[in-house]
Order: sequence, then structure tokens, then C-alpha cells
Amino acid sequence: MSMFDRVLAVTNRKLCQGDFLTQVERIAAAHPRGLVLREKDLSEADYQALAAQVLPVCAAHGVPCMLHRFDRVARALGCTRIHLPLPYLTAHPEAAAGFGVVGVSVHSVSEAEQAVRCGATYLTAGHVFPTDCKKGVPARGLDFLRAVCRAVPIPVYAIGGITPENAASCLSAGAAGVAVMSGVMNHLSDWNL
Repeated sequence: MSMFDRVLAVTNRKLCQGDFLTQVERIAAAHPRGLVLREKDLSEADYQALAAQVLPVCAAHGVPCMLHRFDRVARALGCTRIHLPLPYLTAHPEAAAGFGVVGVSVHSVSEAEQAVRCGATYLTAGHVFPTDCKKGVPARGLDFLRAVCRAVPIPVYAIGGITPENAASCLSAGAAGVAVMSGVMNHLSDWNL
């Protein structure tokens, strides 16, 4: 199993240097563990239009696709996987209802435990390493990741500043895998695919 088999690819159109759907196709063809369509700036209607294009690309490669935040869109498109920010899930507990896979983003052990109580089936925990996405915000580090992994009975994916060089240290800390945004949107070849 290559390291990329343990990667949850996280999208961000703004980081993509070429055509977004072409990059999604490249990512899916590399067979990550899954793809989270995380386009936070889009309206619900625009997100649905994009998701309707991305879901078939992932399906063609057998890659699970988790839609982000818009549970109504996921239901409308027949997607059984959702990834939710914890504040949204706690404010709208019904958002997770009926999904086979529910990912939740967390930033502490207490948030991880709360997410499990709310029905999460996997977590992304971070940010573990320094990242341009969180400039000026101190990284939480591997001890944080280790504590989250020990605290919950579901898979945890490290997120934030993940590179091919530091991904193995996240697995050693107990993570089921790593979630990668800029590394798949801009530097897919760095993963030696």
C-alpha cells in the first residue's frame, strides 16, 4: 500500500493552478482514500452544480467523495457521505442523519469526543504542522494528534501542513491517514504517483 492510499484529498479551487476538474480527475486516478469537496466560498446552488460534476469523476475511479457542509445538496445528489464542521453539526444535529459516512473537523480532544457523540464516523484533526492556510496560528503538533487518536474509537486523519516527508509521523502517532489540500491541488507529483 502506498502512502497515497492513506490520503484524504481535500479540494480548494483557489489553490488549483490549472483546470479544477482536470485536477480532480488526476487526484481520483491516483486513488486516494477519499476526496472531500471543500469549496467554502460557493453558494449552495453553485456547490451543487460543482458537486454534480465531481461525484461522477470520483465514482469512475472508485474513490469515495464526501461533500462538505451542504447536507441538502448531498441528499439531492444521492451522496451518502458528508463532511461537516463541528459548529454546524452541533447547531444542526439533523445534518448527519441518514449518511453512512460522517466526517467532522476538530481542533481539540474535547471537540473530538463531542463529534463522536454527534455521530461522526471519522475525524480530521489539526492543524498538525505549520501551514499557509493558517498563517500565524501555531501548529498543534503530533502530541495533540496522538491525544485525539487515543481519545476516540473512530479513524482520525491528520490535517494541516501535511507533506510526503511528514505523513508517516502522523501514522506513527495513531492517525488512520492524512488529509491533504495544497499538496494535492498543486503538488500531486510530490507524492511519487
